[in-house]
Amino acid sequence: QVQLVETGGGLVQAGGSLRLSCVASGSIFSINAMGWYRQAPGKQRELVAAITSGGRTNYADSVKGRFTISRDNAKNTVYLQMNSLKPEDTAVYYCNGDIRTWGGVGSYVYWGQGTQVTVSS
Repeated sequence: QVQLVETGGGLVQAGGSLRLSCVASGSIFSINAMGWYRQAPGKQRELVAAITSGGRTNYADSVKGRFTISRDNAKNTVYLQMNSLKPEDTAVYYCNGDIRTWGGVGSYVYWGQGTQVTVSS
């Protein structure tokens, strides 16, 4: 019913930039918060950044000042601009959205399939 698809991952040198996009599609009535998470090999998935439908943002301390989350509500899309990338940012990046579907009761958190970001030193 609902799909989230991330794009924009890839290989970049330390100090470089990448912009991730995540588009939600399907039987969507409304989207509350959206967010980006990441999971490095052997580590737990962690929150990178989140944004409410009204534009309020929250960031992990490790990315503050380097990453910027934004969204286009008309396009059901959330973005993550990543600057000054470091090797420790290497991970699979996942987006999620707290989404209410047409005819649904309440909302549910949907996840994308993930996109690999690799930062070389």
